[in-house]
Amino acid sequence: MAVHPHVLIVGAGIIGASIAWHLVRGGARVTVLDAATPGGLATRNSWAWINASWGNPEPYYRLRIRAMQDWHRLEQDVPGLRVTWAGGLLWELPPDQLEAFAVEHAAWGYGIHRVDRRGVHRLEPHLAAPPEFAVHVPAEGSVELLEATLALLSAAQGLGATVIADTPVRRLNLSAGRVTAVETDAGRLAADAVVVACGTGTAKLVATVGLTLAVSASPALLVVTQPHARCLNGLVMSPEMQLRQTAEGRLVAAVGLADTDPGADGAAEAATLIDAMRGMIISGASIAPDYHVVGRRPMPQDGFPVVGQVDGITGLYVAVMHSGVTLAPAIGRFVADELLTGQRDDLLVPYRPARLADVSPAA
Repeated sequence: MAVHPHVLIVGAGIIGASIAWHLVRGGARVTVLDAATPGGLATRNSWAWINASWGNPEPYYRLRIRAMQDWHRLEQDVPGLRVTWAGGLLWELPPDQLEAFAVEHAAWGYGIHRVDRRGVHRLEPHLAAPPEFAVHVPAEGSVELLEATLALLSAAQGLGATVIADTPVRRLNLSAGRVTAVETDAGRLAADAVVVACGTGTAKLVATVGLTLAVSASPALLVVTQPHARCLNGLVMSPEMQLRQTAEGRLVAAVGLADTDPGADGAAEAATLIDAMRGMIISGASIAPDYHVVGRRPMPQDGFPVVGQVDGITGLYVAVMHSGVTLAPAIGRFVADELLTGQRDDLLVPYRPARLADVSPAA
């Protein structure tokens, strides 16, 4: 690749923004394209939990820990990017699974603490019915993800990157086994390499060059209230919902909807979630809903990131995953390093596209 390659990034969500900023810092010429307003779809509708929590094997845990460390780095390096490191209180698992999680992650060095009902009350005194047993991880955090994404894009632009909004990429151009450009309604844009980081739209776009990628859309409901007096100190992960409070006082709740997709509306589910929130929080003021949205998270078939060059198609790099929130800073750094130096970090070794891809290059 050229000394200062032109890299075109499709997608201006948190993953695309992080890749763009890291690439331009490394000397690349960068163009970011987004089908709508920069900030992405999944990014805008994320609960935005930064963690290395339960349900994952140790190699993936190590990748997430590195990413949590990199969020601290971004806070220092990117103007206007701030993370709230308020800690996570979790009891969304059955007690036996919660204990197994605590034992496993303590052995891995996660800094996880068991807390009884009194301990829960000390951490979150406004919970109406504290559980008898929970775990607390002080190192977990949350981020206002749209603000962070725009901060990264602005910082990248300040270093020379170009960000083009409202310009859907219709297809990738393939010539002699190499992706050389993308086609948009505004015309053709050439590049030395193309990074596809457009979340749930990734599979459709890469299919234009004959690549079948096993990535689907996983629905989740996000409910946001009007500003409310402070009633939560950190993140709360209960069986009913995941709940946090923003700096301006808004309560933000999330639930997965994998088995009960309500379509685009979700109004009935949102009303039920608001009622559950009112029952969970002791409050002297009314909890009033502001808005809700059913988001679609990109979900690789095996649940793990798809990050890397595509075998059999030169010049095409894919970066799609859940959770993009936690992973974004590390993925941005690793992708930039690989594209600019050819060196791939060992933490990315298990996540090559080949495991979920079938390539039959188009003519």
